[in-house]
Amino acid sequence: MKSSNKSINKPQFNHVIITGGGSGLGHGLATRYLKLGAVVSVIDLQFSEKQKAMLEVTAKQCTTQCCFYTANVTDAESVRAAVLEAVAVSGSPDLAINSAGILINKTLEDTSPEAFKKVIDVNLNGSFNFASAIMPLMKPGSQIALIASVAGLISNYGYSAYGASKFGVVGLATTLRYEYEHQGIAVSCVCPPEVKTPMVAEEHANGDPVSLELKKFAGSMDPDDACDQIFAGIQSRKWMIIPSFEAKSLIFISRVLPWLYTLLMRRLIKFSVSKVSKKNL
Repeated sequence: MKSSNKSINKPQFNHVIITGGGSGLGHGLATRYLKLGAVVSVIDLQFSEKQKAMLEVTAKQCTTQCCFYTANVTDAESVRAAVLEAVAVSGSPDLAINSAGILINKTLEDTSPEAFKKVIDVNLNGSFNFASAIMPLMKPGSQIALIASVAGLISNYGYSAYGASKFGVVGLATTLRYEYEHQGIAVSCVCPPEVKTPMVAEEHANGDPVSLELKKFAGSMDPDDACDQIFAGIQSRKWMIIPSFEAKSLIFISRVLPWLYTLLMRRLIKFSVSKVSKKNL
């Protein structure tokens, strides 16, 4: 099925709603849309005064406004109430971005059922709750973007919970694409590699040592670079947005030459396990 995105004129983003906009990629994208002159409604579990002040200063400089709403994405009614309030204040959104998410980097045997459920609740159920609340309010020409991950296309060691949740987000975005593009609503699925956000900093402090050793081969993206590429992809109404040439190349190899990708991963994991074992001696 060919994407119909190209047949729709690029919208004027007057109102943008972003979950998880208090920090990380969500904060970076909120800043960019404020600079574009859009009214930005940011939904998050909580906000620090510093986070709010940074966005408010940008909004004032760009003669627009940033509105803040508190909601827990795992609570469907909480999300729906925040979305309805944002729409009542600023009108139907031209763009909706779900960027709220959490990450646990642990092997299966170190992941409790409660931790697994929490990651699924925030990343996957949260994406569903946001889409369920926002899609009935969106008009032809508008756009929704769900932030998934490269781990939603090719998971990694220590990502039993995170990978499962992000594979689910990719599946959800794919379904939304087929259900809503013919109604004139564009759908984007964003799959960034590791980005140097506060969430990733916490992962590096507490993550599985073998997984962290593997990550040294892939490296991390600068947040501004990642946000710039995601912003450009959304502006172009692209379906699949993968920042970083390295990530695109790895995904290409995994699909076109799966045997080579599997061989590469096995060797890297063996090397990383050996290196971690030596450190622990």
